[in-house]
Amino acid sequence: MSEKPVYLTREGRARLEAELADLEIDGRKQVAERIKAAKELGDISESGEYEDAKNSQALLEGRIRDIKNTLSRAQIIEDDQNGSKNEVRVGSSVTVRIEDDDEEETWTIVGSAEASPREGKVSNESPIGAALLGKKPRQKVTVQTPSGIMKLTILKIN
Repeated sequence: MSEKPVYLTREGRARLEAELADLEIDGRKQVAERIKAAKELGDISESGEYEDAKNSQALLEGRIRDIKNTLSRAQIIEDDQNGSKNEVRVGSSVTVRIEDDDEEETWTIVGSAEASPREGKVSNESPIGAALLGKKPRQKVTVQTPSGIMKLTILKIN
């Protein structure tokens, strides 16, 4: 597995820890009950329910391993009250103007584990996030995205 750090906000870490606790307690209990119920139905060698429950167990255990791995490599993005508003970094909120649309957007640069473009959270590893890192206000940035070239102007860094 990859040993590179995973950047998380405190809220992101808390969400993963809560999900892990839920999966380890309730998720495992529910899957165990499904497996037990399927065994009680009789011949498990031809039981679709048993097979489905075992597949659910494998998916659950895989997700638990993924979360544990992410948490073990997590580096918390500190809320630096005196932080640099002069340069985009992981944890920065950046307001940009998209030049073709003359539209303003505000994105927060987060680690890939928390990325959610619909919520305005852009991964530091995405084309846009990577292109913005290290840039300063009023700087123009050209980004090659899957949908084509995007031209941005950084308006402010929060």
